[in-house]
This record gives sequence, C-alpha cells and structure tokens, in this order.
Amino acid sequence: MSVDVKTKARPQRGEAEELCNVPCFKEDLVRKLQKKLPSEEALEDMRATFAALADRTRLKILHALKDGEELCVCDMAHVIGLSVSTASHHLRKLRDLKLLKYRNDGKMAYYSIRSEFAAQLVSDTLQEVAD
Repeated sequence: MSVDVKTKARPQRGEAEELCNVPCFKEDLVRKLQKKLPSEEALEDMRATFAALADRTRLKILHALKDGEELCVCDMAHVIGLSVSTASHHLRKLRDLKLLKYRNDGKMAYYSIRSEFAAQLVSDTLQEVAD
C-alpha cells in the first residue's frame, strides 16, 4: 500500500521550489534516509574537497605525496612541471582543505600528506581507471 506523502523538494540553483506529488511507497525508509543526510555545512565541505580533487594538478600533487614523502614547494614545482607560484597556489588550496600538512624551515615551505583518505582515494582511483 502506498502513502501519498507530499514533501517540499529542495530547489537546486536556478530552480523554483516545487512540491513532490509522487506517492511515497517506502515512507519509513524515506524518513530514515532523510534523517541520515549530512548537514548543509558538511555537504559544502565535501563539495569543496571534490572540486579540489577534480583538478589535474592537485591530483598530481596528491599522487606525488601519497607514499608519505615531504617536498618543498620548489621540488614540487619540478615534479608537476609548473612554476613555483602555481605549485604554491595548488599546495595552499590542498592545505586549506586539510588534505596536506605544511611546515616552514627558515624560508623553505614543506608539504606532506595529512589526509590518508585522500592519498588512498588517489591510489585506488588510479588503479580502478587503469584496469
């Protein structure tokens, strides 16, 4: 038996708010899943992380550091084949997202993996697409 549950659908960007008039067949499951949805803040953090990971240069950086190496900005620029300022920009973005650790030694800035999840995700994804 289906229950006609009308819920307000959250509009996406550019969409008007509308009511869902489709019958809800698994009302208990729907409510359970609704309660488990992450907060808007958590979703935004996830979106920002995935957006950062959608950049080829940042994927190269994470791949280079995935095994626990620590590199200064200059060496990373050589690894990824870009200028020091461009490498620094991408490293800073990954650091701001808490995916990389950062330390200073005099005038030198060093980066290494902070997020084992990100390192594993890069490794696993690369292996998956290579198969």
